[in-house]
Amino acid sequence: MASLKKVALLGVVLAMLSACAAQTTANSPKSIVSTQQRFAGRPGVTVLAAADAPATPVQGQTLYVPVYAEIFDADQDRTFQLTATLSLRNTDRDQPIVITTLDYYNSGGDRVVAYLDQPIQLGPLASTEVVIDRSDVAGGVGANFIVQWQSAAAVSDPVVEAVMISSASQQGMSFVSTARIIETLPPE
Repeated sequence: MASLKKVALLGVVLAMLSACAAQTTANSPKSIVSTQQRFAGRPGVTVLAAADAPATPVQGQTLYVPVYAEIFDADQDRTFQLTATLSLRNTDRDQPIVITTLDYYNSGGDRVVAYLDQPIQLGPLASTEVVIDRSDVAGGVGANFIVQWQSAAAVSDPVVEAVMISSASQQGMSFVSTARIIETLPPE
């Protein structure tokens, strides 16, 4: 009888430790694939060493991009999962831009994924993307990206937007969310 109590107590302790470990993992940024692995080989994209980013950028912005990993369907107890594509487009025909930060946050404001461990350069008129899979609901209804870009010369502002899409049975849904400037470099 005493050994059954010990086994039950051990089971409770292990369940508590498992719950704590799961909570810690959920609250910390996911380990990421390196920038080199994620972006190398994409047309128009160059992975830079941190030292290669413009030392004194002429222009840049910090952007907030609303992203919806899921939205409410019928009521607040039922959600509809979406695939989100963050699209980053250099609109300048002559100059590259450098993306220095590409972070994904959840509804609580916690960083879920830092996509860059070194900057990437988008050549003139080049674009790249990050996809949040439909099954990845870590971001929740209020997910967002923070994107920071800069350039060594005056350029036209890039287009940064999220495209959300999903379908189930015969129902489909898609919409676009555009970036909002939250900081300008140099400050205006």
